[in-house]
Amino acid sequence: MSTRKALALSFLDRYSGLILHTVSAMVVARLLTPAELGVYSVTMVLLGFIATFRDMGAGQYLVQQKELTEERIRATWSVQLGLGLALALLVLAAAVPTASFYHEPRMLEIMAVLALNFAITPFLAFPYAWLTREMRFGTIAALRFTGSVVHAGTAIGFAWIGYGPVSLAWANTLTTVSGILAVWILARPNMPWKTSLRGVSEVVSFGGQLTLTSLMNTLASGAPELFLGKMQSMVEAGYFSRAQGLVSMFQRLVMDAVNAVALPYFAKQSREAHDLGSTFIVAMELVTGLAWPFFIGIAILAHPAIAILYGNQWGEAVDPARWLALSCAIGIPSSVCYTPLVAVGAASETLKIAFVGTVLVLVATLLGAAADLVILSQLLGVAAALSAVLWLRLAKRRLEFSAAALWRCWFKSLVLAVATAAVPLAVVTEMGWRSPQIILSTSIAAVGGALGFLLAAWLTRHQVWIEVCKFIRR
Repeated sequence: MSTRKALALSFLDRYSGLILHTVSAMVVARLLTPAELGVYSVTMVLLGFIATFRDMGAGQYLVQQKELTEERIRATWSVQLGLGLALALLVLAAAVPTASFYHEPRMLEIMAVLALNFAITPFLAFPYAWLTREMRFGTIAALRFTGSVVHAGTAIGFAWIGYGPVSLAWANTLTTVSGILAVWILARPNMPWKTSLRGVSEVVSFGGQLTLTSLMNTLASGAPELFLGKMQSMVEAGYFSRAQGLVSMFQRLVMDAVNAVALPYFAKQSREAHDLGSTFIVAMELVTGLAWPFFIGIAILAHPAIAILYGNQWGEAVDPARWLALSCAIGIPSSVCYTPLVAVGAASETLKIAFVGTVLVLVATLLGAAADLVILSQLLGVAAALSAVLWLRLAKRRLEFSAAALWRCWFKSLVLAVATAAVPLAVVTEMGWRSPQIILSTSIAAVGGALGFLLAAWLTRHQVWIEVCKFIRR
């Protein structure tokens, strides 16, 4: 399968999933209170630390291994199954003390449901890694779409009948169940399912550094809600979670789709000794060309976006969302660096940078959580800028691209961002940053921003425009 076709399928999968997720989030945000969503968010942050050890990078090991033997496949399955069952027991054991620490009994039920999810996840993760290695993105898209439908239906249905925050936990678990059923119906994976200890040490050795890097990233992304839930309240954690959920739409909209294809693609390029530097620059131009206009748009239109998507009860999330959007814009080049660096075997170096980045985020979080949500969001932007410098220095050394090429692609993407922001900025300046005419102001701003984006992409011959033209001609 060609890379463009794989990307097209991946984007189709993500966009359909995003639509379902957005509809689900709009409904659930009106059925649950900020405190209820705060409880679930804090619980998920805590379990996110445990989830990073779910397969110790075994799935990525299966994807990038040059010579895949039956012994290595069995070892991968053994690691995934063993860790899944062990972590399920750990979550159950931690449920009572965690609920007591936060004085929040609802955490107990959420963790019990998610423990079941940990136990059954290996039966989906193992064949999923095989499908990724084989680049069977059509099947993967079907699996993910099925999961999105189940997740949206379960979350809305359970919240509607009054299950509260545990509705979202059941949504995750039943999504995994549907994925397991779907993979057997659609893919019928012919894989060795017998466990074996031979080769396990090799899998764990490969995945150990990647897992620690993932742990650092999880800690960095989850620390604000974790500290807010304890230092302030679950309500504040809920507001921050909703603001973060708005700006993280780009992750679900673009980066998830890109990364699903990028790891096997960069791994293949590395195995075949191709020039990764030029490929990296193209990827950077594409991602920043989409990300910077998106985030500047969110920063300007945060009020109508939150009001339309989640309702008026989430008004306190508007100002944090503006600053978080700018923070994400600053940090997006870092996101482009990680996957190609893993593909070329720079796991130990990415771990070091992830550690430094996590320390920066923790310092920013401790200072910001003691103040308010806006200051917290601003300090996270400072941490993102410092981390981006470190990631780009490593990427330049390992991928061997020129600084001039990087600055050229950034300039073109910045032109797109400015052109996209022109009309929305004029609208909010004229009608107010929190205009009561939400639909009118948003419609004018969205249309004007889209036209500005397309015009700038055409004038600069941006990589986004080039890829769109290629797609249309096919």
